[in-house]
Amino acid sequence: MMDGVPTDSSSTPSNEKPRRVRRTRMTGAERRQQLLEIGRTLFAAKGFEGTSVEEIAAKAGVSKPVVYEHFGGKEGLYAVVVDREMRRLLDMVTSSLTAGHPRELCEQAAFALLDYIEEYTDGFRILVRDSPIPQSTGSFASLISDIATQVEDILGREFKSRGFDPKLAPLYAQALVGMVALTGQWWLDVRRPKKAEVAAHLVNLAWHGLDGLEAKPHLIGRRKS
Repeated sequence: MMDGVPTDSSSTPSNEKPRRVRRTRMTGAERRQQLLEIGRTLFAAKGFEGTSVEEIAAKAGVSKPVVYEHFGGKEGLYAVVVDREMRRLLDMVTSSLTAGHPRELCEQAAFALLDYIEEYTDGFRILVRDSPIPQSTGSFASLISDIATQVEDILGREFKSRGFDPKLAPLYAQALVGMVALTGQWWLDVRRPKKAEVAAHLVNLAWHGLDGLEAKPHLIGRRKS
């Protein structure tokens, strides 16, 4: 007791060194994944040119050589980020096309793209930017073309069954997918109206054309939101 104030017997003695907190060392795979996530966030917010290796390394708490060791530089990291996002979007769209009715297929494709924009906003922002470096994996335009190829097969079968020229299916597939993709870019920032309403209006135009538009379009599939 000093000056009537009890001392804290549990306090650390002045001559005892504080214990160091042992940090868990990341595996190579964990570090690579961390760098990918950090790069993805920075590329989405600042673009390729606005992002530096120094900033990526600082966010990860590592030195610059670690980034070079895993990806060979900023370009390599960017290429892997873009490739992953393109594969994710393509998988989401193609796996969604399960309905038998063509109109519901349009709904499913629209929902898949809007879902991706909503769930992976950073990834979509990266994809819609013009790539500043040559990409072995292609570009957003080539990705849309890949998705259109999936739709083309479905349209071709439908055209043939209705007596239309199936050779025109690629043209219509590009038009439909391009319409949804461009609308998605617009919806990325405005986020109005709600996703289901956007999908309904896209299908309204695709299915009925301007001459037969419904004033209040509705969805025919099981999904409503």
